[in-house]
Amino acid sequence: MNKTAVIGFLGTTLDNGFNDKRWQRWRPTLSLCLHDDLVVDELHILYSTRDKRLFNILKSDIAQVSPDTQVIGHHVRLTSPWDFAEVYAELYDFVSGFIFNDDTDYLLHLTTGTHVAQICWFLLVEAGFIPADLIQTSPCRKPDQTNPQGRYQVIDLDVSRYDSLRARFEAEKAQHWQTLQANLVTQNAAYKKLIADIEKVATRSTAPILLMGATGAGKSQLARQIYELKKDKPGSSGQGKKTLGKFIEVNCATLRGDTAMSVLFGHVKGAFTGAASSRDGLLKSADGGLLFLDEIGELGLDEQAMLLTALEDQRFYPVGSDTPVSVSFQLMAGTNKDLRQAVVNGEFRADLFARLNTWTFFLPSLKDRLEDLPANIDYELARLGSEQQQQYRFDPAARQRYEAFATSASATWQGNFRDLTASMTRLTTLADSKVIRLSDVEAEIERLLEIWAFPESLPSQAKNSLSSSSQSHFQAQSQSLYQAQSQSKPTCNYSNTEIESSEVLEQYLEETTLAELDPFDRVQLAYVIEVCRAHKSQAAAGRYLYANSRDKLKNPNDSDRLRKYLMKFGLKFDELAA
Repeated sequence: MNKTAVIGFLGTTLDNGFNDKRWQRWRPTLSLCLHDDLVVDELHILYSTRDKRLFNILKSDIAQVSPDTQVIGHHVRLTSPWDFAEVYAELYDFVSGFIFNDDTDYLLHLTTGTHVAQICWFLLVEAGFIPADLIQTSPCRKPDQTNPQGRYQVIDLDVSRYDSLRARFEAEKAQHWQTLQANLVTQNAAYKKLIADIEKVATRSTAPILLMGATGAGKSQLARQIYELKKDKPGSSGQGKKTLGKFIEVNCATLRGDTAMSVLFGHVKGAFTGAASSRDGLLKSADGGLLFLDEIGELGLDEQAMLLTALEDQRFYPVGSDTPVSVSFQLMAGTNKDLRQAVVNGEFRADLFARLNTWTFFLPSLKDRLEDLPANIDYELARLGSEQQQQYRFDPAARQRYEAFATSASATWQGNFRDLTASMTRLTTLADSKVIRLSDVEAEIERLLEIWAFPESLPSQAKNSLSSSSQSHFQAQSQSLYQAQSQSKPTCNYSNTEIESSEVLEQYLEETTLAELDPFDRVQLAYVIEVCRAHKSQAAAGRYLYANSRDKLKNPNDSDRLRKYLMKFGLKFDELAA
């Protein structure tokens, strides 16, 4: 038969007692060990340091009435046992580090602890993080001072029977967690300050908010949290709540061609072929609410112009209509592009950027917040476990190996938190017995390294879509190629750098011309060609290449400098761009 283990809090009031009279009272934790039909092999008691004396007395009393029961104490730190965020986090940390054995049946003692603690226990059990049933103890209906045994009941976890309890928890959670900072788990001081500033802006301003950051940095998730925060914001009059409309989200990268106007601004019936009926459009749907335009840098120039009009005049004309539509919404936008550079390149309207630039926040990448990796790993385990009604955990050696790799230089996290989410999904899906072992981690590390192994030569379009961190990495790589070339000895054979440079140059230079180039010129010219491929105009490529030296010239002309450099090798920018 399996052993029985009970987990619960030390009851600082009901379990209390320092004289002989305590034996005549009902004490909930002690009562667990007084029933003939309930054999408790292990009793795990959570208590704070200040209650150590009471714990020792209770442990001694249990040893007298049930010598076969092993009493195990666990220290917990709860500044406020009525704070949902603090209690739930502390209990989750305890559960994450607790080893549940397959040969043991677990019961969770609900009688002791605050109501907040009991609700948190319930939610952890319901979500599958604790493989246990609930046990409720209580004194006899007609208390008998000579009978401290009381009663107990193992609770059937039929979730439908506890809807009122769930509703109570959700209400408490909304009261205590209605801030962005409360939902934030980070050790990064700069990110804490960033979130604090965003929270102030979200609750005090209706001006546009621009979230800039690499792909997967969490822009969409943050936008939704801002909306939830604003939704329950008290009205300016101080009476009741200010009703906020819908949260409308659209990825501008999916809006292409003639349909982009219709999707955003709507159309009237017969506006174009196939317009069999009228359509309101997303801006109208967001009226009174919040519109989040993700990847706004991908929006066409015509759509940008109409969006600016809608922001400034609070009205716009649907496609094919002569009648304006009035709207009032707050705009949030996200992008992985540097819109400042996009304005310079002529890809983004300067007036729209100025309108968006009231509140601009740069979200850090995962590589900039490596100290938060352990907390995000725990979050993903909890989220996946809740979705699948399972409890996932790492073997200690596997956890150590995964974190060591995740924080090393080999882990580039090019997709940021999306990469981490996908990685944890694979680990929990492929793990046996819901325990992630060292072999699972080693296999996942190989998968990640393979995923991050980009091909050496990327198409221009792919280069343009790289995040700013990836572009910086590409530039740093190019600079290291120059250093490696300048330090190489004349007697060496071709290096990998020279071979890669030759592969680029062979596409544009005659074989005889290529053979006459010095190794230094090969690397330099190959780099210039790659930059030209990644920009839409000669002027933009010139500005990128000569960003640091132009101020030293009396008559700077980046485009002309680049043109003359390419002419030395018989090349033209248009040929490279094509």
